[in-house]
Order: sequence, then structure tokens, then C-alpha cells
Amino acid sequence: MKSYQKLRSAHAAGCRLEEEGAAPLPPARGRLAPCWVGSGLLVAAVLLSSITVWVLRQVSGGWLGPTPPPKCLLVPESQRFDCYPERRVVVTQQLCESRGCCFIQSPPLAEGEQGVPWCFYPPDFPSYALESLNQTALGVVGVLVRREKAYYPRDIEKLRLDVEFETDTRLHIKITDAANPRYEVPLDVPRVTKRAENPIYSLNFSWDPFGVLLQRKATGAVLLNTTVAPLIFADQFLQISTSLPSKFLYGLGEHRDSFLHSLDWKTLTFWARDVSPTESFNLYGAHPFYLLMEEGGNAHGVFLLNSNAMEVALQPAPGLTWRTIGGVLDFYIFLGPDPNMVIQQYQQVIGFPAMPPIWALGFHLCRWGYGSSNETWQTVRAMRNYQIPQDAQWNDIDYMDGYRDFTLDSQFTSLPSLVEDLHKHGQHYVMILDPGISSTSPHGSYWPFDEGLRRGLFLNTTKGQPLIGQVWPGFTAFPDFSNPDTHQWWLENLQHFYAHVPFDGVWIDMNEPSNFMDGSEDGCPPGELDSPPYTPAVLGNSLSAKTVCASAEQKASVHYNLHNLYGLMEAKATASALVRIRGKRPLVISRSTFPSQGRYSGHWLGDNRSQWKDMYYSIPGLLSFSLFGIPLVGADICGFSGSTSEELCTRWMQLGAFYPFSRNHNTQNEQAQDPTAFSPAARTAMKDVLLTRYSLLPFLYTLFHRAHLQGDTVARPLFFEFPRDVATWELDRQFLWGQSLLVTPVLEPGVDSVTGYIPQGTWYDFYTGSSLNSSGEMLKMSAPLEHLNLHVRGGSILPTQKPGTTTGVTRGNPLRLIVALSSHATAWGDLFWDDGESLDTFEKGNYSYVVFNVTQNTFTSTVLHASTEATKVTIGTLSIFGVRKSPSKVLLNGQEKPFSYLDNQVLTVSDLGMSLSHGFSLQWL
Repeated sequence: MKSYQKLRSAHAAGCRLEEEGAAPLPPARGRLAPCWVGSGLLVAAVLLSSITVWVLRQVSGGWLGPTPPPKCLLVPESQRFDCYPERRVVVTQQLCESRGCCFIQSPPLAEGEQGVPWCFYPPDFPSYALESLNQTALGVVGVLVRREKAYYPRDIEKLRLDVEFETDTRLHIKITDAANPRYEVPLDVPRVTKRAENPIYSLNFSWDPFGVLLQRKATGAVLLNTTVAPLIFADQFLQISTSLPSKFLYGLGEHRDSFLHSLDWKTLTFWARDVSPTESFNLYGAHPFYLLMEEGGNAHGVFLLNSNAMEVALQPAPGLTWRTIGGVLDFYIFLGPDPNMVIQQYQQVIGFPAMPPIWALGFHLCRWGYGSSNETWQTVRAMRNYQIPQDAQWNDIDYMDGYRDFTLDSQFTSLPSLVEDLHKHGQHYVMILDPGISSTSPHGSYWPFDEGLRRGLFLNTTKGQPLIGQVWPGFTAFPDFSNPDTHQWWLENLQHFYAHVPFDGVWIDMNEPSNFMDGSEDGCPPGELDSPPYTPAVLGNSLSAKTVCASAEQKASVHYNLHNLYGLMEAKATASALVRIRGKRPLVISRSTFPSQGRYSGHWLGDNRSQWKDMYYSIPGLLSFSLFGIPLVGADICGFSGSTSEELCTRWMQLGAFYPFSRNHNTQNEQAQDPTAFSPAARTAMKDVLLTRYSLLPFLYTLFHRAHLQGDTVARPLFFEFPRDVATWELDRQFLWGQSLLVTPVLEPGVDSVTGYIPQGTWYDFYTGSSLNSSGEMLKMSAPLEHLNLHVRGGSILPTQKPGTTTGVTRGNPLRLIVALSSHATAWGDLFWDDGESLDTFEKGNYSYVVFNVTQNTFTSTVLHASTEATKVTIGTLSIFGVRKSPSKVLLNGQEKPFSYLDNQVLTVSDLGMSLSHGFSLQWL
């Protein structure tokens, strides 16, 4: 009998498992002993299940049907892996058993809810067997054979297994057709040349049925056990399941959800879709990566490099099933062991994010419905009049003539003058572009379409003609960004527009790609690309719902394979064009995303609503994209659709001031929601929190440098810093900037306090420096409407700056270093400084890097790398939190300096006048 079991059960029953590195045994059918539990336990389990089913039959009036076979009763509900995942089908016993599966009805659920599958795999369901296994220079290679056909068409009889032990903390497992090439994601991934010498994991194989069993050596925790359900590998249906070592699972985007996923029979779908963020829907991007916290505080991550339509089914076993309808099974597993290291290891595969220009970290303002460039300009002037910080002004599609890309509406003729004025004030301009190119203009009157058509750069139908859909300008064609020639055409279009409107960044929207009709103006042709044997649980129940046909032809492959890559490919083309045009770091903000996109763009969380729950959901959203390697992320502050309130917008501006990407944006035909639109009290509160953000720009910029250099997160879940504190694992109403700054926003109306978790240790009020010693507890904090709670972690040093109304003005002001002493009176911090916009400054050595340290009542600033930029900046003030007694004197490089000391144990030394380019020390006695 073939058996699908937990590893613990396998060991208990003495099942035969092949450990990697052992001499492979000759393949033999049925060599693996029956792997369930001892015979006594088996009898007890069957009796208990039978009694339970009998009782249910009595109370249910017989709706459970005939008594299932004992082998089916043996499978606990939480471990029933779905054999009939098709939606919109009432699964009957006949349908289920036609697949060779077990059928046990469960009580009906409310509409839209998922529960225990009625149709599930029995322990002896046919799967693949591992026919051979041989050592290679990098790992092992094996052959998998299926002797009985699966129930999806064109199942593949013989598979190739490639395992590479890439590093001590990274394992690569790939399963593909042994005989024929298949589509694989065209993503540049690292190629190793030697096998890991001391991996922190051990890998075992089950031969028949085939299974992968991965353990962490240090703890013995089973991270993957794919023997729990059969492997299915058909041409358009690939499925593999695994047990999980805990229920604490994160990632798997893009979805609107709490940061910690529920494993209560939940299915997440991956198929880029234009839809306002809504729970349970597949949204704009696809990120098939999860992070899982293990008992004891270790963490690991799993990435499936596959761009086809996909779903992940979660169940309370705990267990997980990957289902995709194309490509190959190409897994990377990251062993951490702490969550920060998992994300760094993931980005070593997909690529580290780009370093943004400093102005991208300022405050951005936009709306759809300014109506004219003059009204846009009036908003900019009002912000200046109230001296509210703003670095960039944006326009939505109303600046275009008839919503056509690369055109100007008659109401926006003064846009070039507005952009010139922005630049004179050290500000920047960003405009929207949609990929849909209008196809209805008279021939010769609209160069983007005419030239794209001439060069053959659009998605084509199966008949070789441009696929025509409908977006804002009406009927449109869709550029094929998988074609390098399209990148050149896109560059030329941007160059033509830049000659009139010298923009600084580009906002790429609608790039799922979105389509107002399903497929095309002619629908989609019959066939298994547009109507595959299995369609994941996509919104609209069809792959072409509000997008183009899956059968559309592109340079690199069919859209069936490339759909989830459309936004990534457009972002790559746009970032490259901006570099060519401006010669500086690009800013691209994209709606649709895929792994590796952080190298080219940031992301905003889409068309949210002006509701309190939307403000809350933005925090899980930005934390998830931190996991995905896209740190430049934020939501539309105050909400995009609907009317905000003054209270909601004030609270949201406070939270949004701490989004890594901070932009206020709303839709047309709603009241204005920029800071100047509100009462003096609200306007002042918004201004103050933006000034706080701008004061922290040196700290934030340094965090982005660390993200670019080594994959650190910027906005960070609390458990990343406190992984052994289980109380932090479910928190998603607070977050950290880096290691050091705790943000606790108000997310509810009508309150003047907020309850937040303060992890164990010494913390300081950011504004006053007053200390708080926590044992790891929930704390109620005062939060009047004008106040956002910020706490600095003991042991850290935050570089801050006197804020100005732009990043440029701010960067010319003196630095203030906030030193937050630990309980041992030590602290550490760092600062990365360059010109804020040039390309590859770190790589070229055109930067300064300074490390700050405190020990034994002495602060030291050590310059590890210097550039001329640092000579323009001075360190003006040191504020030292947690100095337990008033010093008798303070010495700067041995010379006495005046100081102030407050009762709340804050020591301040001002007027230092020290150049950032020179090291110094300050001692208090």
C-alpha cells in the first residue's frame, strides 16, 4: 500500500526513507512499508471514526450517505487534502469516486465559506515513484515515474528531479518533464558552482510514493513533508502538498488579509487582476512566497518560481497545497534561521531592491480630478503657503487628451510651466501611464499606436492580428513588454513626451493588464489556453475576466504563461527608459508586481476606500511587500474612493507619514483631501507628522541603503526583531522602521488612546525621551487627535535632521543624533549619505558611511568611508536618552562643552558644529 503520512508517523512505523547522501537502493515497487500508525492505533482510529460518523448520521437525518471505507475514515478531517478542488461544481460521491478518492460529506457551510473537503485522497492514492537517484556535483538528480494515469489530461509519465544544495541555508528543488522542455519563468537567478559544505538542513526522500522530507538539523523540525498527498504533474495541472511545522504563515500575495494567514480551509489565488482590494479576491500582483515561523523562533521561507495561474490551499493540519496550471515546480527553500535572514536569502535569489532617489522618500500628493494644470498648481501653492512638506506633485489620467498616453489635454496646457516651477522649488513631477494604447485615432495622428503597429509590438490574437481590448481611451492595443524592441519604442515615446513635460518619475497603472471587456472585442478563441482543464479560483471564474485572452501571443511565450509578469516587464522597461532620459535614479511606482520587481519599482496598494478598515489593512499590505523584496510601498493615504472624514484623514496622514512610500491620493468627484483642505487643527496635525517624517529622512534613507545592499526590510514586523516572543507573531496593527523605531497608530474612530504591544526592554518616547521599561506587555497610551505614538528602542542611535519643506532643503540642515541608551548604557547606529540621486553611488564609492557607538559614557562617530557630499553636512546636536544622573561636565574631543540635562534623564549637547566627514568623540562625566 502506498501511504501519505506525517514524518513523525513514518519514523514511528519504521518506514523506509532514503537520506540524501546514502547509496541509492535499487528501485523496487512497494519497498516502502505501509506508513501510517501501529495496527492497534489503526483499529482504534477506525473504530473512533466509525462511531463519530454513525452519530453524525443519526443527528443529520442520513445526509452523510453510505458508510465510507475504513481507509477513508482513518484520515483526520484536518489532514484531508482536496481531490476535487474545482469550484462551481457540486461534488457528488459519483464524481469523487470516479477519481479514486474518498467521499465524506460535511455539514453545509454559509455561502462563500470553505470547509473540510468532501472529496479527499485516500492513503493509497497512486502517485509517482522515485525510480533512480544519483549524486551530482551540486546535489542529486532523480527520475520519477507514474505507473497509473492521473485524472487530468496529458499527465506526464516520467519526471526529472533536480536538487541543488546551493548554500548552507538555501536549497533548490526542481521537478519538470524528463522528456520535453516546458515554459520556465525568464528570471535571472544565481547559479552556484559548488555544493554547500555545511548545510543546516537535512533532506530525505520517500521512494514509493515519492516524497521530499526536509528537516532543520538544529531542532529536528520537519519543514517540508510532501508525502502527505500525491504529486500530480499534468500538462496543465501541477499539484504538490506539504505538511507545515506550525500555523504561523505569512506572505503569499497579493491579497487583502491580516498579516498572519488563517489556515482554516483557505484558498489564495495568484492571477493579476484589476479589482479594488477586497478580502478573498486575487489582486494586482502575484508573489508565490511564504515565510513560516517555527516553534522556538526559527523561521524558513519557500518560493515557487512559477508565473502561471496558481492557487495555494491552506488547511489546519497544518498543511499547504500548491496548484498551478503550467510551467514547472521550481522551489527555493530558505532556512534563515531568523526571519530577517530568510528575507535576505530570498532576495539573494530574486535580486535586491533598487536604491530610490531621496526625493522619493518625501511626501507625494495626487488626485484624479484636478481638472486642469492650473488647479493642480493651486494645490501646490497652497501646500507651500502653509509650509507643509511636499516633494512631488502627481497627475492621474485627466491630464491626457482623451485618456491617451503621451498626450496633453487642453486643460493642462500649462503643465510644462508647472513642472518648471516645481523644479525651481526643489520639487518633482510624476505622471500616470497606462499600458493600453488607443487604437482608434486616424492613421498618422497618433504615433504611439502607428509606430507600435508598424514594428509589430502589440499582443496578438491567435490569428496574428493585434488583440484589441478596451480601457480608458476606448479600444486599445497592449504593448508586448516581453519583446526587447518594445522597450525601445517605450523609451522613444517617453523621450518625445519628456521634451514637452520634463517629468521625474512614472506611475504605471492598469498593468495586470486591465481590460474593461473579457478577453478582447472578439472574445477569446476556443481551446485549452483560454479554457484550461482546471481554472484556479480566480475572480470572474475565467482567466480572461477583465484582462486579455490567455491565448494572446507574445514574443517570449503565450500570455497564459506571461500574464503575471506583465507589470514586472513594463516596470523594467520604464525604469530603464528613465535612466536613459534623466541619467539619475528612477522612480517607478507600479500596480502589478511579481518577484524581483523591487529592482525596478515600488508599489502602492491600489484603489482602496476611505474607510477605517482600509487604513488597518494597509499595514499587513506594506509588511507583506517588505517580505516580497519591494520595500518602497504604501497605500493611498486617506483612501482613494469615497469621501474621507477629517478624523479619518488626520489619523491616516499620521500612519501614512510612516509608509515607506507616502502619497495622499483620491478619486474624482469627491471632496479634496490634501492637508490644506481641512481645519487649522487638522492641517497642523498633518503638517507636524510630515515634519516628523522629514526629520527622520537620514534614518529612513539609511534603511533603504541596507535594503539595497543586503535585503534588510524597511517597514518591519515586530516579530522580526523579537522572534522568540510569540506574542509578536500575530501583531499587524503596529510596525517598526528598521530595528529601532516603533510606530503605534490609531486605527479606530472616536478614541483618544491606543493600546499597543511594547516588547521587552527599554523604550523611549520619541518626542520627549522619557523612558519606558517593558516586560513585554500591552500598554494603553494617550493618543489625542494630534498625536502619533512613536517609541525608540534602547540601544539604538537614530540620525535625524532639522526638517524642511522638501528633502533638498532638509538635507542642507544640521543633523541631530538621537541616542537611546540600552539598560547597559550602550547604543549603536549608522548613517549612509550620498548626493541622493546619482546612479550606483555605493557601487562607485561616491558615498559616506558613518558608524555611531556609545560605551562607557562615551559617544564616538567613526567615518568608515567618506565622500565630498559629507563635507556639506554638520552634526549639530546630540540628544542622549537614558542618562541616569546629571553629568558634571561634557567633553567634545577633550574640550568642555555646555549641555542641558532634564529630569526625564535626557542629556542634550547643542551647537556641536562637527562635519559629518570627520570622526569625533563626546564624553560625559
